[in-house]
Amino acid sequence: MTSTTTDQIGASGDGIMRAADGTPLKRSLARALRREKLRSFLLILPLLAFITLTFLMPIADMLFRSVENGIVEETIPRTVVALKDWDATSGELPSEEVFAAFQQDFTEAFKNKTHTRLGLRLNYDEPGMSGLFRKSGRRATQLEPPYREGFIDIDEDWGKLETWRVIKRASPPLTDGYFLAAVDAERTSDGLQMKPENERIYLYLFWRTMFLSIVITGSCLVLGYPIAYLLANLTVRTSNLLMILVLLPFWTSLLVRTSAWKVLLQQQGVVNDTLVWLGIVDSANRLELINNQTGTIIAMTHILLPFMILPLFSVMKTISPSYVRAAKSLGANDWTAFWRVYFPQTVPGIGAGAILVFILSIGYYITPELVGGTSGIFISNRIAYHISTSLNWGLAAALGTILLGLVLLLFYVYDKIVGIDNVKLG
Repeated sequence: MTSTTTDQIGASGDGIMRAADGTPLKRSLARALRREKLRSFLLILPLLAFITLTFLMPIADMLFRSVENGIVEETIPRTVVALKDWDATSGELPSEEVFAAFQQDFTEAFKNKTHTRLGLRLNYDEPGMSGLFRKSGRRATQLEPPYREGFIDIDEDWGKLETWRVIKRASPPLTDGYFLAAVDAERTSDGLQMKPENERIYLYLFWRTMFLSIVITGSCLVLGYPIAYLLANLTVRTSNLLMILVLLPFWTSLLVRTSAWKVLLQQQGVVNDTLVWLGIVDSANRLELINNQTGTIIAMTHILLPFMILPLFSVMKTISPSYVRAAKSLGANDWTAFWRVYFPQTVPGIGAGAILVFILSIGYYITPELVGGTSGIFISNRIAYHISTSLNWGLAAALGTILLGLVLLLFYVYDKIVGIDNVKLG
């Protein structure tokens, strides 16, 4: 029997083990392994394609838009080349050749109706450029030499050095201008500098977003931990019934829940009316709970609370009550048994819930927009504004990229302090 099996496997005279078809066994096993890997790859290929199309490619596009600046070079190519020889610090306007090249480019841009798009792009760097390009319009296409005097006759801003400095600074196909604007900085003829104090907004919004997200995460933990503990230690029937109440917000529209908080928290709302009726506050001094940071924290805590309860509950459900009983039998009181035995075993659930709530809250913009007013909005609200209203997609992409970088940095710090391997969902 052994001899027959050996012959079928293929022990040849040269000492190499062979398969039944005569192929060396090592090569046959390698081929089978490659087929298995290919089969596994084909099974995950649809998911990989989906993630690439809906996640990786949008992020790559966002990163590209944050530095892309091809519109200037594409719209006025002759002017860009001519401005390379102009010294922006000389204190003199560009030469007549530059104005002649600009008039030729402007004529073609006006014919293609792209001059307003160029003006809008330059308006991000210098307010008023969009109106300047629209005003020049058809008159600039009908100019004759000398072109410099002709452009100045159309609008005196064409005779200002800053106008041409802005055009030259915006000429490269890639720019750091969007990222500088996202951190309240700008590049001027005097170099890189921060914007005036009264024009800085984004750094404060980033700080506020991080701070409120941490506060919301903490409030969800404070409220969610005892609820999850109660659910994990009740009977199965009662626990399932109460879990329905926890999941109930998922069955209600986000806009409906947020609008409900506007009704509850306004000065003439249910909360203030109840406090006045109980005599806690005076009717003339009702609490301002809406259109501020307080409203944002309350509404978002309610919305994100289930994302903290569910990971905590799933971890607590796996903790055997015998551990606490054993600690008490060894002389520990209730608090010591909880803090030294039970609580450390729930840390993985706390980590999972904190990550979920923090990452979700940092990107929220609907709820802060509706209940946050001017002091309770997040950086995501400004990103949405630049995408849908101002159409400054470059700045929106830069803000989104910085926000993504901050999240990854915090995630790295969290991994170093807590350890991502310690995060569990049960």
